[in-house]
Amino acid sequence: MAVVVLEPPQRRPADWIGLAFRGLRQLPLLPSIILAILLITAIFADIIAPHPPTRGDLQQSLRPPVWIGESVSETRTVVAGRAADFLTQISVAEAQKEIEDGDARVAGGGELAPGAELEFLRQGGSWEYILGADLQGRDVLSRVIHGTRPSLIVSIIAILVAGSIGTTIGLIAGFRGGLADAILMRLTDIVLSIPLILIAVVIAAITEPSLQNIIIIIGLLLWPRFARQVRGETLALKSQDFVARAVVAGSSGLRISLKHVLPNIVPSLLVISTLQVGYVILLEGSLSFLGVGVPPPQPAWGLMIAEGRGLLQTAWWTALFPGIAMALTVLAVNLFGDWLRDKLDPRLRQI
Repeated sequence: MAVVVLEPPQRRPADWIGLAFRGLRQLPLLPSIILAILLITAIFADIIAPHPPTRGDLQQSLRPPVWIGESVSETRTVVAGRAADFLTQISVAEAQKEIEDGDARVAGGGELAPGAELEFLRQGGSWEYILGADLQGRDVLSRVIHGTRPSLIVSIIAILVAGSIGTTIGLIAGFRGGLADAILMRLTDIVLSIPLILIAVVIAAITEPSLQNIIIIIGLLLWPRFARQVRGETLALKSQDFVARAVVAGSSGLRISLKHVLPNIVPSLLVISTLQVGYVILLEGSLSFLGVGVPPPQPAWGLMIAEGRGLLQTAWWTALFPGIAMALTVLAVNLFGDWLRDKLDPRLRQI
């Protein structure tokens, strides 16, 4: 009798491409596009940015965005002699020099003479500075592009640190139980009761403000959010049959935690991590806004907002565009986290 050996069908490259496209179609469109642009911008910031983020040109100070034309900033009266009031008057010689430099013009197109009104011009937008320039003449677009890096670096590394600490503590507390659980959970409650931003500001003010210190501070203060979730799921999994069989088979507690419990809580860890990215970005921006985050002149969205808050009436673009970038990033991350929770939580999939 002939023996027929059935081999699993071999997938062709086209099949894998089709599976990849079907998976991409399931992703939420708007958050995915925003996050993809954010990642590409952060990786290729040196190539995409039209100017170095820290190099300024005082001649371009407070240049508006490209779509804003030339405008009149102030008007002074031309006088024959020396100006008695420098805020409202200007001499003929000084007015002539301003006109020759292109910084002023006679109102109504008349001739320069005593009694004429001299209009000082605010330079219009330029394609060289698409989103305008700040007070130091630095390109706002370039600084917004480079500002994606500290936000992503802080959020990813800080969440990895917090997730590692919180997962370890949650596994120990949930699996060991007893005194270890009581001590670790009381420690978690204490850290959760402390205002995170206040402690972060105090610690960052004591230490030297830097990107590394911000990552360490946020990572060490964010772990209780992971610990409580991991502990709760570990308690639920510990009573399952497959864990009881592993205990009967003689597996150690460490082996059971790493091989049987941890893989089952990875989906929840992914959801928590995704939802915390937006919070960490806001926290990093708040610390930079308060002056204890990324040190100047390095670009950071919170630092740019802090530098532009005093110029909102005259140069609103210096604070608006980094604020929009931060808001869109946090919104996209939160929407993606909500979608991921709906996909990975079986209770929500059944609704």
